[in-house]
Amino acid sequence: MDTQYEGGSKGDPVQITEDEAAVYDRQIRLWGLEAQQRMRNATILVIRLRGTATEAIKNIVLAGIGKLIIYDSEEVKEEDLGAGFFFRDEDVGKRRVDAAKARIEALNPLVTVQALRHPTLLEQGSLEALIMSVDLVCVTDWDREALIRINDICRQFEKPFYAGGTFGLLGYVFCDLLKHDYISPDRSAPKEAPKNVKATASYSRLSTALQHRWTGLTKRQTKEVNPAVVHIILALWEYQHNHEGKLPDDVGAASELGQIANSILAASDVNRQVLTSVPLDLIDAMSISAAHEFSPTCAVVGGILAQDILKALAAREAPIANFFTFDGNTGGGSVCRMNM
Repeated sequence: MDTQYEGGSKGDPVQITEDEAAVYDRQIRLWGLEAQQRMRNATILVIRLRGTATEAIKNIVLAGIGKLIIYDSEEVKEEDLGAGFFFRDEDVGKRRVDAAKARIEALNPLVTVQALRHPTLLEQGSLEALIMSVDLVCVTDWDREALIRINDICRQFEKPFYAGGTFGLLGYVFCDLLKHDYISPDRSAPKEAPKNVKATASYSRLSTALQHRWTGLTKRQTKEVNPAVVHIILALWEYQHNHEGKLPDDVGAASELGQIANSILAASDVNRQVLTSVPLDLIDAMSISAAHEFSPTCAVVGGILAQDILKALAAREAPIANFFTFDGNTGGGSVCRMNM
């Protein structure tokens, strides 16, 4: 069993060496030595290795985190070869973490990579111990109940939590950063004398965010956050819950998915001048594509996920607040503040 793990920045901080400073010189110039130092001392846990995680891992490892712990108990399947660029044809049938580990290490030898695969690690006691040992948790492409459960454990031990995933051409990133302090530009300062100010944002857990009501948003504000995409993603989670974790994969599921989406929409109190029902073409598209990964969507969503994780670690800019959605049909993304 692979139950031995250690991490987190609880001991003495590791100082960046001259060799590391040379490797990370460009990004140190971008966000500063202190921010790079925070990344260098961070241990990040990524749960589930599918397309979104693959892109996110690539970016955070190249950025220079201290340690990455990857967990996945499943084997590489043929469908993983499309968006999962850590996998090769000969890896089909191997454990995902075993197939990916060496290729992740090759991206940046300065980052320690630990692979965990035993299913018992998701049992309550083991999962709590694992989460306690890291600085940030990221879960990708999983069902709503699993995300809520892990988010709640992260809350218990005051660990920042990220979730991300894709459904065909749609994708999302959710974050719960507890009470997050960061440095942001002072917009009121004159251009000739720019300065930064300290800011704080208080986040909500996923279970609370999902109770969000859109009451009070103007027509323009509602349009800006693309409620149709938000609600079809929420509907896909509910569909998974009703079908033992399975996503729709046939046009015959469109009727049920549409009923779920419009029921959630009605309960959310969205401005009816903007949206009275989720568009049928979106429902039909999700009923046949939600269960499949598309490399471009994974690249965009995984890139946004990694970028925001690095922002949170560096504490240099405002992270996502708190639910980002991406629509690959239009190439646009939007951020919805859900019960923040």
